Amino acid sequence: MTQGHVAVIDIGKTNAKLALVNLADLSEIAVVTRPNIVLPGPPWPHFDVDGHWDFLLEALTRFHAEHGIDAISITTHGACVALLDAHGDLAAPILDYEHSGPDDLAEDYDRLRPEFSETGSPRLGMGLNVGAQLHWQFATDPGLKARTETILTYPQYWGARLTGVTAADVSSLGCHTDLWDPRARGFSSLVDTLGIADKLAPARPSADVLGPILPEIAARTGLAPDTPVHCGIHDSNASLLPHLLGNPRPFSVISSGTWVIVMSVGGQEVDLDPSRDTLINTDAFGNPVPSARFMGGREHDLASGGTYPEPTEADIAAVLSGGVMLLPAVVPETGPFRGQDAHWCGAEPEVGTGVRGAAVAFYLALVTARCLDLIGHDGPILVEGPFARNRCYGRMLSVATGSPVRAMHGSTGTSQGAALLAGPAPTDTASAGTAPGAPAVPTAAEQAYITDWNARSGP
Repeated sequence: MTQGHVAVIDIGKTNAKLALVNLADLSEIAVVTRPNIVLPGPPWPHFDVDGHWDFLLEALTRFHAEHGIDAISITTHGACVALLDAHGDLAAPILDYEHSGPDDLAEDYDRLRPEFSETGSPRLGMGLNVGAQLHWQFATDPGLKARTETILTYPQYWGARLTGVTAADVSSLGCHTDLWDPRARGFSSLVDTLGIADKLAPARPSADVLGPILPEIAARTGLAPDTPVHCGIHDSNASLLPHLLGNPRPFSVISSGTWVIVMSVGGQEVDLDPSRDTLINTDAFGNPVPSARFMGGREHDLASGGTYPEPTEADIAAVLSGGVMLLPAVVPETGPFRGQDAHWCGAEPEVGTGVRGAAVAFYLALVTARCLDLIGHDGPILVEGPFARNRCYGRMLSVATGSPVRAMHGSTGTSQGAALLAGPAPTDTASAGTAPGAPAVPTAAEQAYITDWNARSGP
């Protein structure tokens, strides 16, 4: 296991990032980011992987010169695969999962995909099911399947560029791809149906070492030639990993970003409802994790309409006493209220005000609470990412669930979690945030607001 500094390649849907994490305390020593801009076709909207690559190599060079790098780990968003040709190059650009192209063949794909009972993967639109992506890509480009030698999940695409070794990881395969059977811990029947069993890279645990960096990477960056590169992990499961290592069960983790992923560990047994955007994720150890999701970061940005000041107590009181509430769903394609149209009750607050900020935070907290209920949440709630800094969100979430909420430190939990793949968890991981304490005690106004919001939002 590595001791020292781990460079984490962290490709989120909104931003690409390189973070240097100190394994001694999981602190981020240095961080650089760039927007994850989607390039237009042909042949379809795709990610700027060459731009990311130049950015990452430059940052690796600088971080190593300034601080030293002992290992590299990788985490990325899910619903993404890379198709490599026989030379190890991309056989086609990496499809942006928000492209609607796969919907054109939705009926055909629906006849092919396995049942939710096999995969724990709900049927999602656009390219959010990797199986739907592949089905559509092969149909759209008839020569692509023959050109494709190897299919990699997205973290391992970057690992392959660094080491020349191809793999997939269990957490990325378990991210609503339709390609994984989480209970059997192996590929689903769809792999044979699509005829790609001989093309999928082998599934490996997230902490496996793919190998050392390639000689040309060492020469370009100044890193030691034997610098190990770990297999990598889906970003939400990276956020979960420190808590699996450092917290007693049961508990739940909220991983916030463009997507809000809600994960229950050791909670109550419930029947998941795929129509409500619940699913089974797969953690770094290959274990199934009941989960729910909605596009909370995107909803925050759309609903708030811009920046706003920290809500004051007067702003919060105005929302509660005036019945000012945003009802779901701001992004109706995802989440527990899929298909519903968002609207305001009471007077819609002006953009740029603390009142609007508080109302949006309450909306996000109550959608999160519904997600937690659907997956059998029990115990404390640990909030990672930007929502951890939102005081109104944290209090309303605690009030609505009757659970203590711990706001975790750091700009994101994904980089720290991915770094842990390269070394042992620190002994104080469980206390790396505000202690959960007791759940917030609701005021009469808060309880009335929650009851009204739930009644108006529907089951």
